[in-house]
Amino acid sequence: MSKEYKLMLLPGDGIGPDVTEEAVKVLNAVSAELDFSVSYDEDKAGGAAIDAYNDPMPDSVVEKCKASDGVFLGAVGGDKWDHLTGDMRPESGLLKIRKELAVYANLRPVAIPESLAEASPLREEAVKGTDLLVVRELTGGIYFGEPRARQGEGPEEEAFNTMRYSRKEIDRVARVGFEWARKRGGRLCSVDKANVLVVSQLWRDVVNEIHESDYSDVELSHMYVDNAAMQLVINPRQFDVIVTGNLFGDILSDAAATLGGSLGLLPSASLGGNVGMFEPVHGSAPDIAGLGIANPIAAILSMAMCCDNWGEAKASAAIRAGVEKVLADGFRTRDLWREGYELASTDLIGAKITEAALQSIQ
Repeated sequence: MSKEYKLMLLPGDGIGPDVTEEAVKVLNAVSAELDFSVSYDEDKAGGAAIDAYNDPMPDSVVEKCKASDGVFLGAVGGDKWDHLTGDMRPESGLLKIRKELAVYANLRPVAIPESLAEASPLREEAVKGTDLLVVRELTGGIYFGEPRARQGEGPEEEAFNTMRYSRKEIDRVARVGFEWARKRGGRLCSVDKANVLVVSQLWRDVVNEIHESDYSDVELSHMYVDNAAMQLVINPRQFDVIVTGNLFGDILSDAAATLGGSLGLLPSASLGGNVGMFEPVHGSAPDIAGLGIANPIAAILSMAMCCDNWGEAKASAAIRAGVEKVLADGFRTRDLWREGYELASTDLIGAKITEAALQSIQ
């Protein structure tokens, strides 16, 4: 009997619906060939949910997400809602669903195949062969720490946030990092700011203790976040797995995402709870929404990570093989196009990846 999965779709704003549509097409084709099925529920998130429900992440949507086997998010936000503040901002809905699903580890792989090395803003020889994974703690740190406030008036007005981590929060995300390092190249770099921040000193102590007790087979190193940012640019190939806190991970993973030349290439998975969430790294790019020129590869690869989480390894391998072949064959959406390549629309790239993925199965 074939397995059945229920996937909750939150296409979101801007190009979110465009890239989500292509990712679903690829998944449907591959699942049919590999004898598992996916049913879908769909609702609104971010700006679309504000327009429809006056809430960027209504409780009713959260409950649908919790009842699924996975959540796929396109992208949220846009100029239309930039005037909103606090809990009404589209991005606050993203923070809410992460918290409600208890997904505490965000995985962002960055792999630069030979066919894309020349598209990098860095020297081709510096990035070719880069294959790293950023494990970002997702539900703690300064984004969620209390107290937080903006208060006072005039010259005395002030604002403050609190960076706070418990031993438990550090322990669980560090173990995710160590486990992935074991499955990959055996090296974990923990990034902090322990020379300045007390919270980072606890972070480093906990990571060292876990390493000594349970993961001595993994090569562990530590790096201050400012140096890590520099090293990502100077020599990204030195990294295997990076584990770090919420704020630092947000910055470093976005920096790493540019190594391939476009944010339209990078997927992500947020795991730790009963239901995983999968989303492309890029934003909503409302200026190109509906024009058929958005790059769907990050969304398609996010769907591959969803298949990984379900244990459908053949499906995820086929999707990745399809992406690699299409890039190697010279098809490029506008964000990556240059002379000598074939300019392709959003749906053409999706169709080519579907075709190549199916060929890899056969």
